[in-house]
Amino acid sequence: MRRPPIKALLSVHDKTGLEDFARELASAGYELVASGGTAAALGAAGLPHTTVEALTGSPEMLGGRVKTLHPRLHGGILADLSDPEHVADLAKHEIDPIGVVVCNLYPFRSEPSVEMIDIGGVTLLRAAAKNWARVAVVVDPADYPAVLQGLQGLGRVDRGLRLHLARKAFAHTAAYDAAIVGWLDDQLEDGTARAVKEPRPVLPPTLHLSLELAQPLRYGENPHQRGARYRNSSQDSWWDRVIQHGGMELSYLNLYDVDAAWNLVHGIADLGPAAAVVVKHANPCGAAVADDLAGAYERAFECDPMSAFGGIVALSGTVSGDLAEAMVANAKADVVIAPDYAPEALALFAAKRKNMRVLAAPDPSAERWHVRQISGGWLVQDPYHFTEVAQGWKVVTSVKPSEANWRDLQLAWRVCAAVRSNAIVLAANGMAVGIGGGQQNRVSPGELAVARAAGRASGGAGASDAFFPFRDGLDVIATSGISCVAQPGGSVRDSEVIAAAEEHGIAMVFTGERQFRH
Repeated sequence: MRRPPIKALLSVHDKTGLEDFARELASAGYELVASGGTAAALGAAGLPHTTVEALTGSPEMLGGRVKTLHPRLHGGILADLSDPEHVADLAKHEIDPIGVVVCNLYPFRSEPSVEMIDIGGVTLLRAAAKNWARVAVVVDPADYPAVLQGLQGLGRVDRGLRLHLARKAFAHTAAYDAAIVGWLDDQLEDGTARAVKEPRPVLPPTLHLSLELAQPLRYGENPHQRGARYRNSSQDSWWDRVIQHGGMELSYLNLYDVDAAWNLVHGIADLGPAAAVVVKHANPCGAAVADDLAGAYERAFECDPMSAFGGIVALSGTVSGDLAEAMVANAKADVVIAPDYAPEALALFAAKRKNMRVLAAPDPSAERWHVRQISGGWLVQDPYHFTEVAQGWKVVTSVKPSEANWRDLQLAWRVCAAVRSNAIVLAANGMAVGIGGGQQNRVSPGELAVARAAGRASGGAGASDAFFPFRDGLDVIATSGISCVAQPGGSVRDSEVIAAAEEHGIAMVFTGERQFRH
């Protein structure tokens, strides 16, 4: 009986390295079969091949929507050659086995549309990956060298590599489907494609997350835990554009804290020409705005110099040599992150702060959902965002905030949103001077904030991340000498708390929103 030739099917959108790979497949004895644009590329390279139409006897149709969906292809891919019935079926229908499938999909993530939803490619990948015991499925041009190495060394793709490639193919199609579901959710969210007039659920009925390993980390939260950064499959994040200029390898907690610092410094940057934040254990221990970056940094550091040791410094502008000198003179930071650095600043950090991670980063990106794992499940919510700050805030006391008070009120309020609950922040003259958070009542964070302010809050502003359930919390922070305070309002004792503010001569503003951070 004639031993049927083994074919390699190629149908790719990304043609990186295609010509050389196809040439080596042919040299290894594979007969090349190609579809559409892939066939045109092989023809242009002078590589002998059979078109899909010639093999199947069916032309491409529907503008290319149907070209590889045919039994002569899928029979050749899915056949188990150790099964006599399968072999008989192949012989009966004159189908040759296909041993290699090379396929990657339309770029849906970058060009989301109905026409970018790949059907035939996904079907090829799933069929080949299902039959990985015999078929090598190649979805990523980066895997071409490994496949060729196996063919040139062993004359075949070994079992372990086939299994790896199959897993990669199923991961690829899963990520592809997840991207399509997300796109369809977008259509439903804006209402243009929604035919059902019933009220929508608060959140989608299902969420489909597909994550890929982006960055191994030194360890997890503790050295005995493994840790890594993952990202949405086939989709870069702002983290992928971060440049590390120096310092040790990043850890799990470095990334967690940097994320908090970078988001907060961008959250207050519009309150002044320059902004700086110092974060320790995901909580801000300093934040300030000023006319220049050096001034903002010094004021942020002055909020709590003890806690700033080993913290994360986030800066809103380019770090100059002079600012680097000031930073080196202060307690060391574990990480500094800024948009850019002067050459002399990088040279100074390399000489004086060799272990400090120095990161240059673009603006943070917004996430669609905030997802947090709990035992046996996940919590999902909209990402936190400020409403129009100070727009719609209501002054509820006879005393009104001064012009100068408004910036401090907004600064205290925004910093408060980044502090673990329960949280109180005191700010004066464009800098946070006292931060208290992570407490189980509304009085203790006020006591911490007042103690850390050490008299610097006089004439400034305070903020509470939730309403004051009793007047005692307000009484505590009033001792700092603040002249105004922002809080959500909404307590059954609001009238008592407002009366207490009147007694202290403090202007009170209701923001109308709570901002717990757990």
